[in-house]
Amino acid sequence: MHMFVCQPPIKTNRRRRRRRTEATDLEAVRSFRRNIKRTLKHADGQKQHQGMASADTSWPEENFSCSICLDVFSSPVSTPCGHNFCRACVTKFWDEQVKYKCPVCNKLFNTRPDLRVNILFSEMVDRFGTSLRVEEQPCVEPAEVPCDVCTGTQLKAVKSCLMCLTSYCQTHLEPHQRVAGLKKHWLVKPMDRLDDRMCKKHDRLLELFCQTEQVCVCLLCTETDHKSHPVIPLQEEYDVKTAQLGKIEAEVKQLILERQKNIQEIKDTVKRSKADADREIADGVQVLTALMRRIEKCQDDLNQMVKEKLKSTEKQAEDLIKELEQEIEDLTNRSSEVKQLSQTKDHLHFLQAFRSLKDPPPTRDWTTVEVRPPSYVGTLRRSLDQLEETLNMEMEKLRDAELKRVQQYEVDVTLDPDTAHPWFILSVDGKRVHYGGVQIKKRLLDNPKRFTKRPCVLTRQSFSSGRFYFEVQVKDKIYWWLGVVRESVNRKVLNRWTPENGCWTLLCYKDVLIFKDEPSVGLPRRAGLQKVGVFVDYDEGLVSFYDVEARVHLYSATGCTFSEPLYPILYPGPRKYRGKNSAPLIISPVNQTDQDL
Repeated sequence: MHMFVCQPPIKTNRRRRRRRTEATDLEAVRSFRRNIKRTLKHADGQKQHQGMASADTSWPEENFSCSICLDVFSSPVSTPCGHNFCRACVTKFWDEQVKYKCPVCNKLFNTRPDLRVNILFSEMVDRFGTSLRVEEQPCVEPAEVPCDVCTGTQLKAVKSCLMCLTSYCQTHLEPHQRVAGLKKHWLVKPMDRLDDRMCKKHDRLLELFCQTEQVCVCLLCTETDHKSHPVIPLQEEYDVKTAQLGKIEAEVKQLILERQKNIQEIKDTVKRSKADADREIADGVQVLTALMRRIEKCQDDLNQMVKEKLKSTEKQAEDLIKELEQEIEDLTNRSSEVKQLSQTKDHLHFLQAFRSLKDPPPTRDWTTVEVRPPSYVGTLRRSLDQLEETLNMEMEKLRDAELKRVQQYEVDVTLDPDTAHPWFILSVDGKRVHYGGVQIKKRLLDNPKRFTKRPCVLTRQSFSSGRFYFEVQVKDKIYWWLGVVRESVNRKVLNRWTPENGCWTLLCYKDVLIFKDEPSVGLPRRAGLQKVGVFVDYDEGLVSFYDVEARVHLYSATGCTFSEPLYPILYPGPRKYRGKNSAPLIISPVNQTDQDL
């Protein structure tokens, strides 16, 4: 009877306790949901990061942290008392306890509670964890590979997929780690320009190098278009090309040094040109300031002429310097590219970029380029021709200064026996030549360089640039011929010796001087002429003749066009005229006292 009386109350009490517990749990869940809703109102739910909603991390992190491991919830579950824990954490906690109680409120449970999964809370934890991971991920730096999926602020890629041809940050890589089909994709270290790494024909990774065509190929290419070509791994070709970078860099540096040297040479030339110009102007001022007003215009014309030549030289130098500086800049950039490329470890990018480095950037051959300093020889003389009668004394001073200037370009030349006509007799030192006559004609081997029709002889030395000057003694002679000829002058026939045929020569016959041209130019008689000076400015196209002893200019051929080496030429003339022409022509050194300025 007692049992039947007591049993209903026990069941009733248990039922009441269960209801109270369920009410408490329900209230806890409702309270948690209210907290979640309030959190969502403060969450940055409107913001999107790569297509995923992110929780506002301004809500305290401890609300999403397990009170046991103190980390963000992993597989969160709820206890009957309404507290949340990681499933693994609370399971391990209870495994180590004799009694089952809540780690937070210490509420005791008679039996081990069933852990419940709160779907809404789990979603919030996932959102919070995703947001936290996104914030922790670094943004891409200039030298790093960006995520191809990110919009707005791009994150650093952690993997590249060779099947998707896309680079992913940690967040956007998640499907490849979760979805079964994507797990089979080929993930590699982050790479940029993935499209360039794939074979356009076979859609396979470029991992080999064809040595025949010097291109990167895929494995299928070696079975088709490059079947018979030798191929090697990219690493091997990378090592070869890397070794070549040092040589390329050294060559570039050498080119830079050469151009810097060219710039300095040009600057030095301009400096000398300025000095020449200053001296020429000073000489002109010294002469012209002593004259009357009638020659003031002559002075202005002279200054203008000299300055224009100097300006032209400076302009030429400026243009060449700019061109050289541009080449230095291009080579410096190329040096930087070489240095930058030498530091890359990306085999494919290295080899593809290396092809553009094989040939140096286009540059001019500066070995043949030079600034041509203007020649002022004869400037004052030509300016004062119209005032000759009133300027005789000043002209004498001018002629003397002019000859001194050209004598600075003296060259040491000797006669070449291989070019001498068979009737000539040359001295051992190659400085004298005289006419021996038919009776001493020697048996000589046929030499294409030898004159056989016109009796002449050339020097061993030739000149194809710059300025040069030499003197020939013509004392005690009434017939001679001397000057310069181009290398290709015909030595086997009797052509007219004119500039058109490559000859710039002065003929003397019984004190009559003639410059051979079409027509010939007759010059004033020069009785007692003993030594002739010949000056050539190859670049200026000028050939001038001087009476050295009288310090007088004889004649100048201007506007000449020289396109090949020039040789001094001598013709001593026959011995006839009753022996009056038997003296030799002698190449003489310049009188050192005459060279002093």
